[in-house]
Amino acid sequence: MLYPAIFGDDPLFPKASDFEVVYKDEASGKGVISYRALKRGDVIARMSGHIINDIRQHTLQISNEKHLFDPYFSGYFLHSCSPNISLDMINMTVTALEDIAENSYLYMDYAETEDHLFKQFPCSCGSSNCRGWVGGKKDMLHMIPEQVMLTVNS
Repeated sequence: MLYPAIFGDDPLFPKASDFEVVYKDEASGKGVISYRALKRGDVIARMSGHIINDIRQHTLQISNEKHLFDPYFSGYFLHSCSPNISLDMINMTVTALEDIAENSYLYMDYAETEDHLFKQFPCSCGSSNCRGWVGGKKDMLHMIPEQVMLTVNS
């Protein structure tokens, strides 16, 4: 398993034979790659980690004041405006949004779980519906398309 024994042995915890946190490239940093094919709609893993009260890089928002710090697995999901996974922060599960081929990276939309990001950044996901800027859902509500383009082009 990718999680240390202190978190238990949930059979849905990600296994090292199925997933790995690897360096992707300079722009993206590390990401989670799946070594097995995944089917749309399947719950592919359960998340775990430390529950903390502050936003950090690699945390996922559980509620207004609680965040999951998971430096083993879910904290390294990459961003895409067209994600291939979805996170359920109540049940702490990860679901495939589409069929995912083996040896593929797992991409979530950071605005799905976060009100505000630890740090916003220009998006380079390349999807046809790319927003151009990665922020939390409340950050995005305050930006108009012209602001996004000005920020990205600066």
